[in-house]
Amino acid sequence: MKSFVLLFVCMVYTISAQVESSEDINISKFEPVFYTDFVQYKTADDTNKIRLDVFFQVPYANIQFVKRGNSFYAEYSLSVIFYEAKTDKMIFERIWKERISTTDFDETISRNNFNMSYKSFPIDAGDYKIKCILEDTDSRKTHSYTYNVSLKKFNRDLSASDILLVKDILKNESGEVIVPNVSRIVTNKDTVLRFYYEIYSTEKTELEITYLLEHLDSENKIEEKRTLSLNDGINTVYDSLNTLKFILGTYKLFMTAKDLKRNLSAEVQKIVLSKITGLPNSITDIDKAIEQMIYIASPTALAYIKEGKTYEERLMRFLEFWDKKKPNPKMLVNPIMNEYYRRVEYANKNFKAFGNEGWRTDMGMIYITFGPPSYVERHPFDPDSKPYEIWDYYELNRSFVFVDQTGFGDYRLLNPDYSRWPGYRY
Repeated sequence: MKSFVLLFVCMVYTISAQVESSEDINISKFEPVFYTDFVQYKTADDTNKIRLDVFFQVPYANIQFVKRGNSFYAEYSLSVIFYEAKTDKMIFERIWKERISTTDFDETISRNNFNMSYKSFPIDAGDYKIKCILEDTDSRKTHSYTYNVSLKKFNRDLSASDILLVKDILKNESGEVIVPNVSRIVTNKDTVLRFYYEIYSTEKTELEITYLLEHLDSENKIEEKRTLSLNDGINTVYDSLNTLKFILGTYKLFMTAKDLKRNLSAEVQKIVLSKITGLPNSITDIDKAIEQMIYIASPTALAYIKEGKTYEERLMRFLEFWDKKKPNPKMLVNPIMNEYYRRVEYANKNFKAFGNEGWRTDMGMIYITFGPPSYVERHPFDPDSKPYEIWDYYELNRSFVFVDQTGFGDYRLLNPDYSRWPGYRY
């Protein structure tokens, strides 16, 4: 069996019920602190016992580096805690430390550089809650995400492991090493989707393998078939789908194995997240992202983008608009776009009301347009007054008053003065 290195993303945020002030802003909380993935394999001698591999990927930018001499060092601990799903009773915990060093300062602040690790756990089939915790040794900051994981019993005659997405395969003295795509993210520049899995059989046989890669929000899909010769026992499969053209959104990869001779079949699936290179991770629907541009784009510019007849044409016009906003045209990352959609995401998490998404509410409009206020004055329980908030923007010499007219958190802007509207504040 091939050896491998792995890791993945998990995204859970602590949601504040109140708007942040400019002093509280922390852009990193809208990015994954670390990524995780869970892949289950059959053990050689027990259909009820599962080998669960838990993978971690930690971007360098999310941990604290300390300079010592000519190098930079970081250290963090990882914890994995297993609970029974129904009772929340803790079963066991595993803790270990990871250490990183680099001589390049730019690597320490990069999200493209990361440390990967994984641990294997023998465990019975069943339903679990798995809590993953990262604690940075130097900053003492802790981040945790909890997942519901169902571990299946493997069929004795024919079954398959989970799919592991593969970023690359490296060769070293011990053989081939699989570098996993733990985040499951691909981009519009990728044309190949590589993956690895195992098939378990009790005899030599021929299988018909079908791969279906399907976009969940469109008719974009591809299907390919293979014939695979199996040996008795564990069969490792490394395969790929080629000449692909990913669009923004979520895909699901299905693998179906059929043994026509024994009338047996096995199926597994994997979620694949498609992103556009240079776009924030929060953008998962290009048409929704275009709608959300109402606070920065003129009606004419917005109409031009929306009038694109195809997905590709709308995407091209969308990117052209944001490229013009770049402070430096040579920059790969657009900080103006990143900040705009960070505000959109923050508004969606904090200001939704009465079925309206947060970016469509009055508070969302002000927050996205002007950013975090300099100071927030809250009056939730004043006598003889409905709940209200005052957002002060010292640099603009402006204040905005929001009143909760219904008592259900639907804060509306009081007496908006659009004659003094300065437009989007960068």
